[in-house]
Amino acid sequence: MPPIDRTSLVDQLYDRIKNNIINLTYPMGSKLNVNDLQTHYGVSSTPLREAITRLQAEGLVTYENNVGAKVISLEPKDVDDIHGLVLTLHKMAVTLAMEIGDHEQMADKIDGYVKAYKAATTAEGEVQNIADLIGTFYRHCGNTRLDTNMHMIQGQQLLLRFLFYTYLKPNERKQDDYAGIAKAVRAGDTDTILKILTEIYRKATIVLHEALASRNDSNTSKKI
Repeated sequence: MPPIDRTSLVDQLYDRIKNNIINLTYPMGSKLNVNDLQTHYGVSSTPLREAITRLQAEGLVTYENNVGAKVISLEPKDVDDIHGLVLTLHKMAVTLAMEIGDHEQMADKIDGYVKAYKAATTAEGEVQNIADLIGTFYRHCGNTRLDTNMHMIQGQQLLLRFLFYTYLKPNERKQDDYAGIAKAVRAGDTDTILKILTEIYRKATIVLHEALASRNDSNTSKKI
């Protein structure tokens, strides 16, 4: 096996730590101890610190003097801000994709993601299929800068999605709204797609506020 160069090692560490943050293996607000991570991943501190710096730039990690690196903590206002920005970008991607994209091709892709989403038995599967579904519009919108801006906050968005799907019971978390998106794409009905997305994020915001309140109550109980 050829040796792993330093750049790809940083990439691998970045991906692994990011996934562990998004799926809540590393809980929100938890400290990322470099020494512990070095031991866990069997690496030196240099590539590990580079990976953490990338995660900090993406907004998934914060750094404080005398404290070190920590996974971000989110409050209800953060949910509102993230969802507001994400929904704005999604609406732009949808509008552009519907103007220049192949509606049938997009609808077929979205149908496939909806089926996979409904069949998913894990939160990871649900989160990934919804991300791929929404990503269809970005891949067909013809605006790489829009996609780049979405990528900058995608980690926080995926973290919120995972929190959403893990907070609800399996029989409560499937959202039927997504099924209407493919139908609206085929019909060339941009307004309906935008309305569906707005409603999805409205519902998700309510659930996430409840989830964060529940986590805060739980943490308070543990301290007591």
